Amino acid sequence: MLLVKSFSFAVRIVKLFQYLAKRKQEDVLSKQPLRSGTAVGALIREAQNTESKKDFIHKLAIAQKECDETVYWLELLKETEYNYGEEFLSIFENANELLRIIKSSILTIKQKTLHPQFISHHS
Repeated sequence: MLLVKSFSFAVRIVKLFQYLAKRKQEDVLSKQPLRSGTAVGALIREAQNTESKKDFIHKLAIAQKECDETVYWLELLKETEYNYGEEFLSIFENANELLRIIKSSILTIKQKTLHPQFISHHS
């Protein structure tokens, strides 16, 4: 689920960048969410190939930071008149949802790592 959602989010971020470029508003401010927003999915995919839970959590934590940075850039775009209606708000909500899912995933994995006997009896 996280892989699919993060990839779909990256596609939406690329389309936002393309939209801004078509309107001749592609600049440093629009490149920032492109970089951080597409990094989220790449890091989540990379996490799938880690060799330890510790490394997996580390990669997800970096993805979380990139997602939070993307939320920041989207907020800045919104507050500086780059808000382009419902589609923009939808991407913003999508970013916040993805951030919540990543945070929740990290917490769940940490709990399973710290208390494997509890999880195995109650899963």
